[in-house]
Amino acid sequence: MTRRLLVLAGLALGPVLVLGVFFVLPVSGMLAQGLWPDGRFDPGAVLDVLTRPRTRRVVWFTIWSAGLATVASVALGLPAAYALHRLRFRGRGLIRAALLVPFVLPTVVVGVAFRQLLGEAGPLGFLGLDGSPVAIVAGLAFFNVAVVIRAVGASWESLDVRPAEAAAVLGASPRQVFRTVTLPALGPALVSASSVVFLFCATSFGIVLTLGGLRYSSVETEIYRLTTQQLDLQAAAALSVVQLVAVTVLLALAARLRATADPGVSRQVARPRRPRREDVPQLAATAGLLLLVAAPIASLVVGSLRVGDSWGLANYRGLSDAESGTALLVPVTDALVTSLRTAVDATWMALLLGGLVAVIVTRRSRSSTERRVRGALDGFFMLPLGVSAVTLGFGFLITLDEPPLALRDSPLLVPVAQALVALPLVVRTLAPVLASVDDRQRQAAASLGAGPLRVLATVDLPVVWRPLLAAAGFAFAVSLGEFGATAFLARDEHPTLPVVIFQLIGRPGAENFGMALAASVLLAATTALVMLAVERLRVPSVGAF
Repeated sequence: MTRRLLVLAGLALGPVLVLGVFFVLPVSGMLAQGLWPDGRFDPGAVLDVLTRPRTRRVVWFTIWSAGLATVASVALGLPAAYALHRLRFRGRGLIRAALLVPFVLPTVVVGVAFRQLLGEAGPLGFLGLDGSPVAIVAGLAFFNVAVVIRAVGASWESLDVRPAEAAAVLGASPRQVFRTVTLPALGPALVSASSVVFLFCATSFGIVLTLGGLRYSSVETEIYRLTTQQLDLQAAAALSVVQLVAVTVLLALAARLRATADPGVSRQVARPRRPRREDVPQLAATAGLLLLVAAPIASLVVGSLRVGDSWGLANYRGLSDAESGTALLVPVTDALVTSLRTAVDATWMALLLGGLVAVIVTRRSRSSTERRVRGALDGFFMLPLGVSAVTLGFGFLITLDEPPLALRDSPLLVPVAQALVALPLVVRTLAPVLASVDDRQRQAAASLGAGPLRVLATVDLPVVWRPLLAAAGFAFAVSLGEFGATAFLARDEHPTLPVVIFQLIGRPGAENFGMALAASVLLAATTALVMLAVERLRVPSVGAF
């Protein structure tokens, strides 16, 4: 047993050191400057921050906007989950892929799309919702409805049909069957999906900042404001602690409910069937959702082609050079190249680190001590989920700017931050697949003389290569759209595309906004192509959380 623990410690040493230097140290440094401002712990000052009127308004706005967006996501996603996972009709796969697109769009792009849709010159400008809380809630629901569809749909697809059939035989109507049998069975999946959606909404940065500015601040955008404009590190640290605790509780709840949703008993699962008359409301709701999803994207594309009172490609042509009349410091095409190069670096880092972590946490434990160690490591490597990307980015600035870790000017700093953001997603994509491999196959290969690397190549790799490609796609897409940490770390001469888009919409002028629309279309198209390729691999993208 001692030998196995030593081998486990040796494998975990590298990932633990990487996470220690590039996650624990920056976050600790950020919190230390806020909670120990004079070298001593000052909890009273933290309480003073949390009792400020503005802080209370920010926390309350975060809670109610995230809660309302969660309710809207569930209400819109539930009928679509049924239609796309329990019914069989032509074009179902294409619709499923189309409804996944909002979730993989960069949050800055989502914000710009809704500003174009709801702005004075937009198709829905007459509603007067631009810059309002309604716009923020709509943007959050638009972004997260795919989580409900995928998570609840997967659970619905695997439900045992026998209880519902028995209720129908006893005379229950379809509505009664749904209310008394199906809905309780879906309960754990619904609550788990809702908790994840609430988490994503409460920690959303790009959507809230783009649509609400600093007038309507969530905890995430308030941390950004306090650190960049007010330099109030103590207040930012206090909010970071609140956010960390809340996120940890939500993640624990979601994990517990995922375990509850899979009792591990024998089931009789029905195959998707052709629609019937009673399925018309669900199909109509799905068609309506498809239109709601298409509206902001279509408005974004159409707006990018509008130049004054005419149509043309001037907004796209303007992306290739930084003229004095615009807010561009570098051509948008250069920013796209920077984003792609950064995404490639972040992807290989996340895959290398996440693949090793997935192997570590999924190998079979042969003692209670080993099991506890692996569980502790699994929880440690999921820590980036519980911390704001804004907090992480600012932590990088204040802790990695002095010897021996003077990395502020390193071109790898932004990819490292983005890799840490993508790490939990990579691990949660690969770990279930590796855990499903029968350990006896590895033992048989080892007994025939295969070394650890040979066992990994001949037993694990044939099973995991498709999820590995999917994980690469997820990490690449996350890196392309990451904005929270990158907003702090990207240098002016080498900005990423989301940073440039935010700079453009922050400056007055129709030319700047037109180029922001064109750059958003470019970024959205790149991200969507990557994720549609991942969808072809048939690997769940959100069920892992």
